[in-house]
Amino acid sequence: MSEEMLFDPVPFVSKDLNIGPRQVSAVAKLFAEGATVPFIARYRKEAHGNLDEVQILNIQEKLTYYNSLESRRQTILKSIDEQGKLTDDLRLKIEKTISKTELEDLYLPYKPKRRTRATIAKEKGLEPLAELILFQTLESDPETEAAKYINAEKEVEDTKAALAGARDIVAEQVAEKAEVRSLIREAYFKSGVIASKPLKMDANPETSKYKDYFDFSQPVADIPSHRYLAIRRGEAEGELIRRLEVDADPQIEQIKELCCLNPASPFSGELETAILDAYKRLLTISVEIDVSVEMKMKADRAAVEIFAKNLRNLLMAAPYGEKPVIGIDPGLRTGCKCVALDATGKYLDTITIYPGQSAQKTQQAEIDLARFIEKFDPQAIAVGNGTAGRETEAFTKKVLSLMQKKISVVSVSESGASVYSASAIAREEFPDLDLTIRGAISIARRLQDPLAELVKVDPKSIGVGQYQHDVYQQLLKDKLDEVVVSCVNHVGVELNTASAPLLSRVAGIGESLAKKIVDYRNEHGAFKSRQELMDVAGLGPRAFEQAAGFLRIHGGTNPLDASAVHPERYELVKQIAADLGEPLEKMVGSVDIVSKVKIEKYKTEEVGELTLKDIIDELKKPGRDPREQFEEVGFREDVMTMNDLKESMELKGIVTNVTAFGAFIDIGVHQDGLVHISQLADRFISDPAEVVKTGDRITVKVLEVDMERKRISLTARKNPEQAPRRGGGGRPQKNRGPRPQQNRDGRRQPPRGFSNNPFADL
Repeated sequence: MSEEMLFDPVPFVSKDLNIGPRQVSAVAKLFAEGATVPFIARYRKEAHGNLDEVQILNIQEKLTYYNSLESRRQTILKSIDEQGKLTDDLRLKIEKTISKTELEDLYLPYKPKRRTRATIAKEKGLEPLAELILFQTLESDPETEAAKYINAEKEVEDTKAALAGARDIVAEQVAEKAEVRSLIREAYFKSGVIASKPLKMDANPETSKYKDYFDFSQPVADIPSHRYLAIRRGEAEGELIRRLEVDADPQIEQIKELCCLNPASPFSGELETAILDAYKRLLTISVEIDVSVEMKMKADRAAVEIFAKNLRNLLMAAPYGEKPVIGIDPGLRTGCKCVALDATGKYLDTITIYPGQSAQKTQQAEIDLARFIEKFDPQAIAVGNGTAGRETEAFTKKVLSLMQKKISVVSVSESGASVYSASAIAREEFPDLDLTIRGAISIARRLQDPLAELVKVDPKSIGVGQYQHDVYQQLLKDKLDEVVVSCVNHVGVELNTASAPLLSRVAGIGESLAKKIVDYRNEHGAFKSRQELMDVAGLGPRAFEQAAGFLRIHGGTNPLDASAVHPERYELVKQIAADLGEPLEKMVGSVDIVSKVKIEKYKTEEVGELTLKDIIDELKKPGRDPREQFEEVGFREDVMTMNDLKESMELKGIVTNVTAFGAFIDIGVHQDGLVHISQLADRFISDPAEVVKTGDRITVKVLEVDMERKRISLTARKNPEQAPRRGGGGRPQKNRGPRPQQNRDGRRQPPRGFSNNPFADL
């Protein structure tokens, strides 16, 4: 591939992902036209052969990688060519590589650099002597040749100084040789060991959360991502020293072979000394940095994937639905803020009650809450699960019992609610309300529709990740944004009630257009059709094409606007209705009528079987919410705090966070318990995500309660005493590594730090 040729990344992407070149090419073309991932996945299935969102995102990532690689390649070729050092052989090597690391290795000898021992030696005119060493000449000898370069003016006082300078040149050339760097890098990944020890020799392991890493080592190839991130955190906090180790001898011998060291040459000793210097002084430091960076990237990706999976499950949690609710944000000193919302989530009113502060205030709180419930007649009451959450639940249920009303009382996660209540979004929504009232509104809305409310909160504040503060933040942000967009478009958005933050996540819209849509809605009233979107300033045909299918209008002029059928297929659907002799309004939502459609009759080059099946499925159940039905979790009434827990007690709970070493469970005592990976199933599992996900309802038993450290050990196994077996044999999991630190600012959070079993990673 010469510079004049147009680079085509498709074959490389196809090979990497094992996806057909035509499919990759189709997706690349759609991206080039400005199409979004949700739109491509949902409405262009024929073009790419029914690839899913994950595959399309992988293609996007690989296309970006290879296009970036090509851009860098051309920059490097130009730089070396301008130096007059671009040989045909070097050009071929650079053009053939598909690895950024290898590309940078090839460029390293020609990369502008600061003055080094080698450049100083070259300035002294010692390069010809270095070439004799490097090429292992059989003629002459080192002392004789070195004597030719003695020059006091150039500070080459004797043969010893001349040979030392020549070896510096050789060492740098050896260290910058792409084949050598690849060899050492591979050695670290295959046989290297990551080790750590305390930074301070007098560090007390009993008081350090990093004590499990005071005498630690594990092969680079085997270390889990979360453990590597834990070691790096310990290093950043000044408690650990981290180092990479590898057996040097085999690598040095291979470098000698690559450098064609000839024992028969008088210069062999000089080359051997230079190789040792290159390895110890230049290679190990440089390659260790490369390896550490790559290990960090790998660990970051693994941690981000865990976070993304947990976030997706949380966002896709079952909604209570469009029903009137009351939300309560519990408080001890400042009282409980109660808010009433209508079925659409509109704020109606608020009161503050003070149960538990005194008998008189508790009695008044009962009266006030009962009046509030009578006035707004909610179908459910959402109670935040933070401080005093269980006590507030019990109080609310008592009031309902006295009123003889059967209304569901649901515990709702408060994670990130305080972040939302102080945000610009909250201030814009409720400029005249106190922060605590905004928080109660958020809790109530989370019950009605978790997705619609949680999109207003920075995903990192929701607390379903692991080491989210240690990973590369842009990678984390991009991945979490990707998840939010995917979930929003998968569920669909009600155009006439959606907030600007929710609309901004719809394919093709973004923040600016979302605000314009809301402004238009406020000025002109509810949208009557999708087509009316074209009247919004700045929303053109491309944005309409990308977004329309994911927006819903219930009760509009066209029944198809409430479905996921794209407007570009309305004429086709009208034709289908006409052929069946049924009014469109009657056909939409009628399984009996739609089942009569013969798909083959409507297949064309543009509209294939995949699209037609999607249309038929949607016509049968237009606008159906893909999320599960809402299901309450009843915490035990006799278990309110950790003091109420006893070993072997069986409890129902909700999975709040899934990590690489286990799952955290809310059992209603203000402190999440940990089910270690070895206690999640009666069979061997390598990943907790195999058996649980965030939001799952789960039955557990108490193994141990550590009141001093505020830790609860749980099991989900039927036979916790019997070790889980790998495929009927195998061995139990070892327990060691980071412990969960479950409280931060009164909120639950993912694990940090280290401890003994069972609060340990793998």
